[in-house]
Amino acid sequence: MLSSSPSLFVVATPLGNLGDFSPRAREVLAGADIVLAEDTRRTANLLRSAGIEARLVSCHDHNEAQRIPEMLDAMRDGKKLALVSDAGTPLFSDPGYRLVRAAREAGLSVSAVPGPSAPLCALAASGIAPQPFTFLGFAPRKQSEQKTFFEAFAHAPTTLIFFERKNRLHATLKTAYDTLGPRELCVARELTKAHEEFILCRLEEYQNIPEDLLGEITVVVGPPEQEATLDAEAIQTIIADEMRLGGKPREVARRVADRAPGWSVKEIYEVMKDLRP
Repeated sequence: MLSSSPSLFVVATPLGNLGDFSPRAREVLAGADIVLAEDTRRTANLLRSAGIEARLVSCHDHNEAQRIPEMLDAMRDGKKLALVSDAGTPLFSDPGYRLVRAAREAGLSVSAVPGPSAPLCALAASGIAPQPFTFLGFAPRKQSEQKTFFEAFAHAPTTLIFFERKNRLHATLKTAYDTLGPRELCVARELTKAHEEFILCRLEEYQNIPEDLLGEITVVVGPPEQEATLDAEAIQTIIADEMRLGGKPREVARRVADRAPGWSVKEIYEVMKDLRP
């Protein structure tokens, strides 16, 4: 039976393998008055496969804010709500955060029903150091935004996990390599499904990854490799070498970056400005 205290349950659902649909998740969804779903058609298929009937209400990026007042009123009236995403644990690059926060701020109880999670699944089976790790969500679409996105973690001693779409994977991995330098890499796709695959290689070998990958993709990038990261004195030496060869400052910085794993063009350019008389 459902607990009488929580008003909102955040429920993890299978990534693809229905065997991962936990008994508790089934119980909570079957007993909920309202199931908030990112894609009601997809969730309806899942619930139907489990023999569950429920009132489904859409909750996605474009309507979450508008749903909140109505859902808070329903919870105050004693209704039990369950929040799910299309697959896995909600709020990880999925809507729901604003609703959970609003419920907390309104003094309503929220409980999580743990279960499948694509970032954790990919990390657990990658063989890449799991502690600490940082989940980044989806990488930005524009290259300039991607560079800023990765630069923020260029020297952080953490494994990075992010989602990417197949048609942008190579371009994103190139930007990641140019920014982060040589690292371990795992590209995981179709997690828990029949065609599950883990491609293990190096970030600098991104071009060897097939471009026709199908399914949803989770990327795991290992932490910085300290022995491969040059210190400031070594960078200054390389800058001096490249400056003697001539070229515009940005061109010199790019050449230095090719010789300096772990250093971004932006960081090198800043060092160059400090060296100018």
